[in-house]
Amino acid sequence: MGDKKKFAVILSGCGNKDGAEIHESVMTLWAIHKHGAEFQCFAPDISQHHVLNFITGQEMTETRNVLVESARIARGNIKNLKEYQAAEYDGLILPGGLGAAKNLSTFAFDGPHCFVNPDVEKAVRDTAALGKPIGALCIAPAIIARILGKVEITIGEDDATEAALTKMGASHSKTTHGEIVVDREKKVVTTPCYMLDARVDQIGTGAENLVKAMLELT
Repeated sequence: MGDKKKFAVILSGCGNKDGAEIHESVMTLWAIHKHGAEFQCFAPDISQHHVLNFITGQEMTETRNVLVESARIARGNIKNLKEYQAAEYDGLILPGGLGAAKNLSTFAFDGPHCFVNPDVEKAVRDTAALGKPIGALCIAPAIIARILGKVEITIGEDDATEAALTKMGASHSKTTHGEIVVDREKKVVTTPCYMLDARVDQIGTGAENLVKAMLELT
């Protein structure tokens, strides 16, 4: 059983407005297992940018930790991102949700001039340096663009986000539900997910196509 591929998945909290998009995260984990591979979830041990009430959309007067919140999705089986060693995994995947743009980076506020969390940047750079595939869903490709610059990606069809990605040096392809873009040279796979007005089954299709493409790249 030692020949199973194993992916690291970086989560950014729990919930699309202030953390990791739960459907994208779960469907990614589902797709990894469905296609005979294994996963280990990671998250940085940092405070969330803020906490929102998901019914009202209003900011709440409490603080939450990204690692602790991400552990909800991972059912407690999660590691501090500082522990990630690219050599131990066959690829790295970043589900979306605004946590990717608020906690893992500042893309939600600073656009193309955003800052990326150092642990996230190191994980992506180390994975790329070893020639291993990197997958990013929804808004998470913005992080990859900020780190790797000249890379082919998709976030769907949002013109404003596409313009920000282009400013960071990336080239963008418009996509619809379930579609992926594969940069074969950089070994980066991206899919739009909830950057489009999507249903859960369409999220599953996108996550599955991304995982299948990444397995081919390994």
